[in-house]
Amino acid sequence: MSTLRRMSYAGKKRKLDKTRQDRVYFDSYSDVTVHEEMIADYVRTNTYRTAILKNSELIRGKVVLDVGAGTGVLSIFCAQAGAKKVYAVEACSIAEQAVEIVKQNNVEDVVEVIRGTVETVELPEKVEVIVSEWMGYALLHESMLNSVLYARDRWLKAGGLILPSRAELYITPISDPVVEDRLYFWYTVKEQYGVDMSCMSNFARRCIKNSDIIVSNVAMEDVLSHPARFAELDLHSVTVEELRTVKGRFTCESFGSAAVNAFCVYFTVTFPCPEKPHSLVLSTSPFYPETHWKQAVLYLDSPVEVVQDTPFSGEVSMFPSEDSSRHICIHVDYTIGEQKEQSKTFSIPDWTYLEIL
Repeated sequence: MSTLRRMSYAGKKRKLDKTRQDRVYFDSYSDVTVHEEMIADYVRTNTYRTAILKNSELIRGKVVLDVGAGTGVLSIFCAQAGAKKVYAVEACSIAEQAVEIVKQNNVEDVVEVIRGTVETVELPEKVEVIVSEWMGYALLHESMLNSVLYARDRWLKAGGLILPSRAELYITPISDPVVEDRLYFWYTVKEQYGVDMSCMSNFARRCIKNSDIIVSNVAMEDVLSHPARFAELDLHSVTVEELRTVKGRFTCESFGSAAVNAFCVYFTVTFPCPEKPHSLVLSTSPFYPETHWKQAVLYLDSPVEVVQDTPFSGEVSMFPSEDSSRHICIHVDYTIGEQKEQSKTFSIPDWTYLEIL
C-alpha cells in the first residue's frame, strides 16, 4: 500500500507533528486515484487473492482482521474463502465506499467495515487471521507495518495466521543510462543551437544525483549483479522496536564491465501455503513483472567503472526520518572494488505528492 508515485523536496523543510503526519497520510487514501492504482496492480491484487484462496482451509469458519482495508477487496476475498467474520478496519473516508462495495457483493453479513485506526478501535473478539497490504515503497515507507504488529499483539490468537508472514529486502548495483544521457545533454546544446551550456552539467548532476529516494522502474538489463538480501522480517516475531532500524550487510559481484551509478532496493513478501514447503511470493524485483511499488533507486554522486567480478560490499540501514516518522531514510555504506568505503544517506524529505512523468 503506498500513495507515493514520486516524492520530492518542495519548499522549506518542516517537521510535522505525529497527529498532522497521520492526518496527511490517511487523507492521501481518500481519493480514488490511489485505490485505482492499487487494484489495477494485477501482481499485487491477484497474489493476495491467490494466497487467501490457497489458505481457505485455514480461513474457513474463522474470524479475520483486515488492517488498513481500503476498499475492502481483501476482506471480500476472505469472505469468498469462507471466513465466518471479517473485521475490515480502515481509518480514512474510503471506508464509506468499502461499505457500499461489501453490500454490492452481498457479503455484509460476513464483512463489517469499521472506521478508525487499528490502534483505537475495539473488536468484540480475538481473531485467528490477520491480512493486510501494508507495504510501502522500499517496503517500510509509511510505517504501516507498525499497525499490523499492534494488531498482532492485541487481537491475534496464539498460533494465528498472518498474510503475508515474511518480508525480505534486497539491494543490487545498477547502471542507469538515462541519467547519464540527461547529464550529457548539456554538452549537445551548442551543436544544436549555437549556445554552449556545458556549464549546466554540474548543476544538473547536483539536481539529479541528489539524496532523494527515487521510485522508478529499473530495467533488468541495467542490473549489474545478482541481488543481495540484507534484511528479513518475520511478521510473527518482529517488534516495533526492531523496526526503528532495519539493517544488514551485503556482498555481490559485477556481471561484467559497466559504469555503476546507483543502487536499487526492492522487496519481496511471502505468503504461507498449506502445501508445505511451497509458498507464494510477491516480488518487486526488476526481474519480475512490474508493480506499482516499482523499485527504490539510490543515485551515487559519481559513476564507478567496474569489470567482470568486481566485488561490492557494504551495509544498508533503514530508519524513520526525523522530520516525519512515516517517511523512510536509507543509509548505505559501500565499497566498490579497491576503492575506499563511501557513505550516503537517502530520504523522502517532504509530504509533497507528485505524479511520475
